[in-house]
Amino acid sequence: MAAAPPAGVPVTLRKLYFVRFAFAAVWAALLFATADTLGPLSTTLLLVYPLFDVGAAIVDVRSARANGGPAGPLYANIAISSLTVLALALAATSGIPAVLRVWGAWAVTAGIVQLVAGAVRRRLGGQWPMIVSGAISTLAGISFVTRAGADDPSLGSLAGYAFLGGVFFLASAVRLTRGRSA
Repeated sequence: MAAAPPAGVPVTLRKLYFVRFAFAAVWAALLFATADTLGPLSTTLLLVYPLFDVGAAIVDVRSARANGGPAGPLYANIAISSLTVLALALAATSGIPAVLRVWGAWAVTAGIVQLVAGAVRRRLGGQWPMIVSGAISTLAGISFVTRAGADDPSLGSLAGYAFLGGVFFLASAVRLTRGRSA
């Protein structure tokens, strides 16, 4: 039988997951409104999303370390998302197909990390949505790379991806609120 998690971890995760849902919903709406062009606003939004992911992972690492939880996958996420910011900045100068390829590679790698992090944290509860989200992110990443070769690629699918990811964070937050184990 697994030991009960420290009380502060689920509270911190719940708050973080609610914030991540709200951010993803607003971000997705803004990107969707600018999805057909790669202008200054859409480029800024593309860079802000992985930067926010880095910030959220740093908050998560601090909580995990303070409570003796696993932080390895979180450090991997910080590194991957940080590199993604740089890669997206470069890709944005080449157009939407390049952005979709970089975003796709990020979605695959970050999805695998999220799946692993959720599996490692199952004893905290509320992690099944994170595990499923990680698997979906991996598959979505492959589709973004494929869509990069389409005749008229758009950033719209990234908005849907972000919103769906936010919904999974919301589901995890609600599960943690109810105190269910996953």
